[in-house]
Amino acid sequence: MVHSLKVKGIVISLGLLLPGFWVMGQQKKENIYHKGWTDLNKNGKEDIYENPNEPVAKRVQNLLSQMNLTEKACQLTTLYGYHAVLKDPLPTPEWKHEIWSNGIANIDEQLTGWRNDMEYALPYSKHAEEINEIQKFFIEDTRLGIPVDFTNEGIAGLKAAKATSFPREIGQGCTFDKPLIHAIGVVEGKEARALGFTNVYAPEMDVATDARWGRVESCYSSSPYLNGQLGDAMVEGMQLQGIASTLKHFAVYSIPIGGRDGGVRTHPMVAPREMREIYLEPFREVFETAHPMGVMASYNDYDGVPVIASKWFMDTLLRKTYGFNGYVVSDSRAVEYVWEKHHVAPDYEDAIRQCLEAGLNVRTDFTKATDYIDPLIDAVRKGKIPMSVINKRVAEVLSVKFRLGLFDHPYVKDPAAANSIVHDKTSQELSLRAAEESIVLLKNESLPGQENKLLPLNPSDIKTVAVIGPNADEIKSMRSGYGPADFDVVTTYQGIKNALPGARVLYAEGIQHVDPHFPESDVENFPLTDEEKNSIDSAVNIAKQSDVVVMVLGDNNKTVGESHSRVSLDLPGHQTELLQAVAATGKPVVLVLINGRPLSINWAAQHIPAIVEAWYPGETTGTAIADVLFGKYNPGGKLAQPVPKSAGQEILTFPYDPGDEGSGRARVTGFLYPFGYGLSYTTFKYSDLKITPSDPKAGKDITVSFSVTNTGNVKGDAVPQLYTHQETSDVITYVKKLRGFERITLNPGETKNVTFTITPRDLSIYDKEMKFREEPGTYIAEIGSSSEDIELQQKFEVK
Repeated sequence: MVHSLKVKGIVISLGLLLPGFWVMGQQKKENIYHKGWTDLNKNGKEDIYENPNEPVAKRVQNLLSQMNLTEKACQLTTLYGYHAVLKDPLPTPEWKHEIWSNGIANIDEQLTGWRNDMEYALPYSKHAEEINEIQKFFIEDTRLGIPVDFTNEGIAGLKAAKATSFPREIGQGCTFDKPLIHAIGVVEGKEARALGFTNVYAPEMDVATDARWGRVESCYSSSPYLNGQLGDAMVEGMQLQGIASTLKHFAVYSIPIGGRDGGVRTHPMVAPREMREIYLEPFREVFETAHPMGVMASYNDYDGVPVIASKWFMDTLLRKTYGFNGYVVSDSRAVEYVWEKHHVAPDYEDAIRQCLEAGLNVRTDFTKATDYIDPLIDAVRKGKIPMSVINKRVAEVLSVKFRLGLFDHPYVKDPAAANSIVHDKTSQELSLRAAEESIVLLKNESLPGQENKLLPLNPSDIKTVAVIGPNADEIKSMRSGYGPADFDVVTTYQGIKNALPGARVLYAEGIQHVDPHFPESDVENFPLTDEEKNSIDSAVNIAKQSDVVVMVLGDNNKTVGESHSRVSLDLPGHQTELLQAVAATGKPVVLVLINGRPLSINWAAQHIPAIVEAWYPGETTGTAIADVLFGKYNPGGKLAQPVPKSAGQEILTFPYDPGDEGSGRARVTGFLYPFGYGLSYTTFKYSDLKITPSDPKAGKDITVSFSVTNTGNVKGDAVPQLYTHQETSDVITYVKKLRGFERITLNPGETKNVTFTITPRDLSIYDKEMKFREEPGTYIAEIGSSSEDIELQQKFEVK
């Protein structure tokens, strides 16, 4: 298909334009900027696509009509940043001869500080100026001046040098705090915009149901309801700052067979009804409520069909059912895998065809852009891919760029302002609040012969404290490749030293995270080496000198994260042996876990009096943990994923069907710690449950209200949780479904009223014919402090 454009009396065949070709008679660069519009195509007049007052759809079509095939193809691929694919941090004269002289859809992870590019990443104002310089090339030095969408990661804070670091999503989920997650989204969006990034690949909406899987650390929860509610908050906070939020990974990505995270995460073992109710539900909720402008297509299959090449997933479900109207970006190399690994395409061109026809917009991979653009153009010229498909996919990309305002305001307006925006005092305070709220108190008992529980520790009683463990003074594992680079971390050891300026604080690593035989040691016991024995002996020695011991154990980058699945959920390496040796001294021991997945700490649960689950708290790790240990902050976090007793129980998750938790002979049954569980330094009473109306009708909302009172002596956070259960249903339904939660702060003696709304959707199921409908019948509403600690309950009947 050949387009033409009349410029100053000359008809140019756009289909024949070569990369870098300049239209005769174009204006000088300095003359393209006008009051209220920019002459992007340098033709001396205001085209429709250059007019900010024209509707987006009209602007898109006008621009599309002026684009040649190469320019369109360039809007369908990603260019990875400096030291990944780009060889230059900033534009060079050679760029006019590169394929991106025709434009590009987006540039990902440019100058983030992660790839030996720190000299370009700081100060913040310099980064913003550099992004402007790159954008200036695309505005001024390409034929049509189509701006770039600068994309980036943002699972635990924006992936940028010394940006504000937040807890990983596994910890954020445990806050059960929507306003907090919204505030985190605001900070990420604000920092992204200040630095020049316009699209952040977050949040991750995958549902974490198998703790063996390596990426559970970057999932909010096993509950689709909690996932969806927190996802709404995050997306809304981010996009309020004028950037796009791109959800990932769509779809059914987090449940590879056996939890094995590698290759293409293939063969998710999940039935169609469960897929909709669990793994797709958070995406549906966020698409329909928060309207993210982006989504990342995963590279796994479902029932033998790669998701990225499935018209049902990418169009029927995503666009026609969920109403998504942004652009779809592939996970890295997902298009190539359709051919290379899934083997459902005879060649690369056909893989491209399948993905584009299904609904993919932008391909990403850590290879040259021409590796995709050239075969794409060849496929079109051979008639394999209709131009109508290309036009539709390009139009969807351009629409997002127009909605982001990139055509009218392509530059960071005030680069210098970035220095006062990124990682400002307010953001640092929010980081600490998030870290504190994410911490879950798993156990807190008194020592033999003592009345008070071990925690909180009284600083005045402590002259010497030992801080022991591979995570006690660890920094590297606190940083995620999907979050900020090179940020300062307060370790647990440092945090305790800061909290106890008059005490003697001793430190020993005790043991490394993993032994020399890991990961084989997950399935076979290997004896301690002499070096490991000596290291444990040194730790025991300082424990004996101390009034109390804080053990800091858990994961590192070798044991959890992308492509780091495990077959065991025990503490990795010989960490349990270290814990047992220190506990044998008789000294009071507090176990602090810094980890990225639920760990089956069975021995510790039986023998250690106090256990604190901190996950990966971010830059304020040690400060937040010390605040909890010494009572400056009363922990109120709740488990967003249950903790199984053994990997052999997997998949053991919440919500679950009747009988899934296990029963009968020769079985390890139940959870070590259930969903929604978490202790406090105070106590709460629940009362006055009311359900209105008393005779609810199908299709109408139901209100559930009750009171919560702090009956203890200290201020604390309660997280009341609403669960529903259907007594009899058309198909088997989950024992309990989370349908409401709220984190509230109460002073001693204070009472607050809490109200939840149950919607008809909350009571709907996919029936035997896979129709989603609300069934009349008897239901039970339960109010609990966890999924197993039910304080109030009442039946109601929907007619």
